[in-house]
Amino acid sequence: MTVSDDALAQRFSAHRDHLMGVAYRLTGTRADAEDALQEAWLRLSTVEESEIRDLRAWLTTVVGRLCLDRLRSATARRERYVGPWLPEPVVTPLGAPSSEDPLEVAVRDDGVRLAALLVLDKLSPEQRVALVLHDAFDLPFADIAATLGCTEATARQHATRARKAVAKADPPGRATLDEQRSLIERFVTALSEGDLSQVVTLLHPTAVLVGDGGGKARTARQLILGPDKIGRFFLGLIRQYGTAALSGTTVLVNGDLGVLLPPIAAGATNRGRDRRVTTFAVRDGRIAAVYDIVNPDKLTAVPDLPAD
Repeated sequence: MTVSDDALAQRFSAHRDHLMGVAYRLTGTRADAEDALQEAWLRLSTVEESEIRDLRAWLTTVVGRLCLDRLRSATARRERYVGPWLPEPVVTPLGAPSSEDPLEVAVRDDGVRLAALLVLDKLSPEQRVALVLHDAFDLPFADIAATLGCTEATARQHATRARKAVAKADPPGRATLDEQRSLIERFVTALSEGDLSQVVTLLHPTAVLVGDGGGKARTARQLILGPDKIGRFFLGLIRQYGTAALSGTTVLVNGDLGVLLPPIAAGATNRGRDRRVTTFAVRDGRIAAVYDIVNPDKLTAVPDLPAD
């Protein structure tokens, strides 16, 4: 690598955290985000640097266009996906020193919580790109229009429609970790005691359980709606696996509290349980959503951690 190449690589590296945040917000997966960054670097290495006025904006636009292509192809893949789809989680040990992993840096921002990413996933690819690039990263609509291959007026329209959809979806905001911890501890205690009525009181009236096994691991194949059904689902797991169903490692999942649960071998009274990451969203002091991520393809970057 020449000195010039080395200097360009250093300039690219200076924007890597920002670009990873862009790509992960747009795609919801680590692999797609990393692929987009790698391709952006390859494109940068073939362009005369004198042609680029603002490197950060140029890279953001390129990554946006690459992610748009991935989102469009993902739309077709989702039609064949088995069961509900959840973003790939970013899991970090609770209390660990802050990491410089670009993706971990990105998820410290409220905009990459699972609840927020799920809302983005309901948008069209064009709406998602327009909203994220403008509202999260202040990219001008002229640049967004170039990314989308449309007029500036159309780009603005995509962003406006996306904002309306996000506002209507009203994803739960981020509760403090102390509030999350207290609520989850009470929830686990109620489950351990088999107290359905107490479990139900800790769940929001509109609570939903979303399981993502992708047809490769066992979880709920359909959305489970409402406190009573969710409570009975969890108590059924307790009857099948005993307290081992609740034994795992407390972790941060996209900045919110969750638990990394190890596999349970099949026995005389159960069919075994796959390794999984389970996390929650909180609304009005109660659990509004449970996200159960079991698809092994989405857990490859999650290290095994000692149980609490």
